[in-house]
Amino acid sequence: MEDKTLPNITIYTDGACANNPGAGGYGAVLMYRKNDGTLAQKEISRGFKITTNNRMELLAVIDALKSLKKPCNITLYSDSKYVVDAINQKWLEGWISKNWKLNSKNPVKNIDLWKRYIEVSKIHKIKFIWVKGHNENKYNEICDKLAVNARNMPELENDDGFSM
Repeated sequence: MEDKTLPNITIYTDGACANNPGAGGYGAVLMYRKNDGTLAQKEISRGFKITTNNRMELLAVIDALKSLKKPCNITLYSDSKYVVDAINQKWLEGWISKNWKLNSKNPVKNIDLWKRYIEVSKIHKIKFIWVKGHNENKYNEICDKLAVNARNMPELENDDGFSM
């Protein structure tokens, strides 16, 4: 799966939501090794007035991928079983093949974000790895702090795709 001609990037992501649905935020840390061997690190985060935890987990992935300027080999770490299993267990492929319906015939949640994920992920080679949250993983903890801080900002964005 990895393409030796592409740069290697490590991404950690996390989402946070108060009262789910409620005020939410996400954080992401992107890292890569420069030519001189030093580690470059970029942090991103955003906060929203009313959203869900799963939307924040997925939006963290989307915005991290969007921030990359060229195709990359990506190892992406998330504590979201929703996101990681949707990719690794091929749920996303099943949802698409069933016209965005679950086995219960109910619509898949967060279709707007899953479609955005598909678009931004196309150019990359991505390996998803689940990490246990709040388990002293340095970068997961940084992402959690970014997400909570973003959620607690006084000026929050609207999550235009969210509906109750």
